[in-house]
Amino acid sequence: MIKPILSKILESSKGLDIFKIISKGAAEKSGQSPGTLTHIGEQRVDDVSISVIDYDISMCNEKECKDVEDCFPFKDSQTVTWVNVRGLHDTELIGKIGAHFGLHPLVLEDIVHTGQRPKMEDFESYVFIVLKMLYYSEVSQEVKVEQVSFILGSDFVLSFQESEEDVFNPVRERIRKARGRLRKNGTDYLLYALMDAIVDGYFVILEKIGEKTEALEEILMKDPPPETLRAIHSLRGEAIFLRKSVWPLRDVINGLKSGDPGLITEPVTLYFRDVYDHTIQVIDTIETCRDLVSGMHDMYLSAVSNRMNEIMKVLTIIATIFIPLTFFAGIYGMNFEHMPELHWRWSYPILWSVLIAVGAVMVMYFKKKKWL
Repeated sequence: MIKPILSKILESSKGLDIFKIISKGAAEKSGQSPGTLTHIGEQRVDDVSISVIDYDISMCNEKECKDVEDCFPFKDSQTVTWVNVRGLHDTELIGKIGAHFGLHPLVLEDIVHTGQRPKMEDFESYVFIVLKMLYYSEVSQEVKVEQVSFILGSDFVLSFQESEEDVFNPVRERIRKARGRLRKNGTDYLLYALMDAIVDGYFVILEKIGEKTEALEEILMKDPPPETLRAIHSLRGEAIFLRKSVWPLRDVINGLKSGDPGLITEPVTLYFRDVYDHTIQVIDTIETCRDLVSGMHDMYLSAVSNRMNEIMKVLTIIATIFIPLTFFAGIYGMNFEHMPELHWRWSYPILWSVLIAVGAVMVMYFKKKKWL
């Protein structure tokens, strides 16, 4: 029962390869001038897809763009437009979007470089934000992580992600069904809703890690096999990666909730404060998880040490019992001619009686001392 649980923990951690540096394409990027678009990371979709949701309080239109030019007219619309780009390997397409929406070349470079640290940059006419999105894939049964980049404009929000799966479906449904405040507010509130969905996704991942932590604690309380150490290291790696993904997010949201970018209105800053509180809660939970995992590592080493001590204790007791028996056997194993006991009729059974009595007395003594 224990090994299947450990196998499940290790299998679910494959998608979150903590020490893997996203370096695919880095060699090609080396030496190029700043702003050169070179995709660095894993290609997760075959073709880039672009979806557009354009809405206001009275209407909502959705569109899948076959050509990149199909999303250009929404830049200057009087409604709120959300353009979501899935796939970052087509740098030519990303470059066309950036040229039309007036994005800085360094921003485009950061978008296609999927190893960025969470950050926020204010360019006056738009705000550039990079986050790490974590979600549990029901298809592969693994924890997935990818970079999501946002461009907040006055009438539009651009989002760039690597794969088709994401955590934004609840936001899409709220827009379609006109639930909540989304259709009544502008692009800053849409950005808040998307970021809030990402932060809420962290709680789901923390719940998964909590379940694995509880399972490992139960195993440690019994007889942990060697695979337990791998599971603990894997869990610790997940906690480290979560901390690296969430800790910079605190500064990003802190800048948004303070209203520094002019595109964030005062009423929406209150909602960003709520996301900030959630982020702090996530960070506190991650720190607690790290402490628990560190304690589990010590528990495992203690369990292994105690098990070794028990084994050595049993072997020592056995060796101690056989020391006097070996002494008697050594004496009567000597080949002296004049040993009177050798010619006695009852010498053999008497010797066995003495050996058994000595062994029994020593066992009783060990039990009295509670060594057995």
